[in-house]
Amino acid sequence: MHSQNPILEGRPITLTLNSSNVSTASDADQPIIKIAGRSSLKGQVAISGAKNAALVIMAGALLCSEDCRLRNVPSLVDVGTMGQILSAVGVDLKRDGSVIDINARELTHSEAPYELVSQLRASFFIIGPLLARLGIAKVPLPGGCAIGARPVDLHVQGLRAMGAHVQIDHGIVEAYVTGSDRRLKGAKIYLDYPSVGATETLMMAAVLADGETIIDNAAQEPEVIDLANFCRAMGAKIEGAGTKKLVISGVSHLHSVDYSIIPDRIEAGTFLLAAAITGSELTLAPVIPDHLTAVIAKLRKTGSTIVAEDNQVIRIIPGQEILPTDIETLPYPGFPTDMQAPFMSLLTLSKGNSLITETVFENRLHHVAELIRMGADIRMKGNTAIVSGVPILSGAPVRATDLRAGAALVLAALAAEGETTISDLQHLDRGYERIDLKLKDLGARIERIEPLPESENSSAKDK
Repeated sequence: MHSQNPILEGRPITLTLNSSNVSTASDADQPIIKIAGRSSLKGQVAISGAKNAALVIMAGALLCSEDCRLRNVPSLVDVGTMGQILSAVGVDLKRDGSVIDINARELTHSEAPYELVSQLRASFFIIGPLLARLGIAKVPLPGGCAIGARPVDLHVQGLRAMGAHVQIDHGIVEAYVTGSDRRLKGAKIYLDYPSVGATETLMMAAVLADGETIIDNAAQEPEVIDLANFCRAMGAKIEGAGTKKLVISGVSHLHSVDYSIIPDRIEAGTFLLAAAITGSELTLAPVIPDHLTAVIAKLRKTGSTIVAEDNQVIRIIPGQEILPTDIETLPYPGFPTDMQAPFMSLLTLSKGNSLITETVFENRLHHVAELIRMGADIRMKGNTAIVSGVPILSGAPVRATDLRAGAALVLAALAAEGETTISDLQHLDRGYERIDLKLKDLGARIERIEPLPESENSSAKDK
């Protein structure tokens, strides 16, 4: 794998910009997406590998001192950043398309670089594997989308229960294990909240620990199950993945593996919503319908017909109109917080009023202001959005305030009258693989416009 973030190949690049291409003058320095709305979509969407599974499984490869091959890895900025973080601690990575080969035989560093960790929340996952392999780890507090507080206290409490000495000083989490073997010890851990990150971090730490670890009130997300299946494929002993109680019996070492990442349920949900909001029939594959139970249930309440075929294909047939429904985000198997913003876009066009309550992240409603710019009727009361459906949205210059907000704006733009320009695409690029090209292949009138190189931009300004 190259040291730079992966370039998302195949995007159309326009080398000239004018005032009609951009929403503000400052946008000339960054890529934008332009969408002409009111087009119907048609065809089949290829769903990429799950971003949130791929990132933690890449970190999990640190547990193994032999070769690991990961398949169905999406080409995303976040995946590139995680690759750089692993390289920084001494891992050898090679990428060929959607396949990544990882060799962590020689871990040369126990400290992750701040400039990379600050870009990616999931980078904190490496603390568990580093402690398990080396008995020491120094990881800066993580970054990512500004959608609310995501503290690491549950991670820290769990690692301390397993015998690690952990302190946080000047934004750096330092952890080490004493004793001649520098090996974590099995422990009984109760999570005050079923945190996905804490569950995954502690599961990985426990895989090579001495003795049995029990994690109660564990997260049940499909990505947690995928990590457990990956570790089991390397020889780990894990029971209860997908339930509230995980039991991990530590082993001394893990062996080589060839493993394929599950399909991305959030990308699949986003394309289901793209079909619903444009009144289009679409087919999605590969998917795991059981991972989308809550989303499918809400789509059916809005009037869409969803047909699951062969446990890997989903077909959506939209209703004649969009019906209102209420949503409350909850940990899995509840309605996913990552689908809250995209689903709000659909409900802005419903025939009635909907309530959307965000309970997972307190700052995950910044997209409301951008949707209002497009003509949505939304009122806020605390962490609840009251969405009154309108007959039509209007194209406008908007900005993606975070990853899923970006997806919400793309969906709204597909249904809006006129042209929408979306900026701050760095968020969108973190979680969707070639979303513009996938939508274009389905018939959307969408174009990504890259900025001029600095020298050409200066020349254009001089003319």
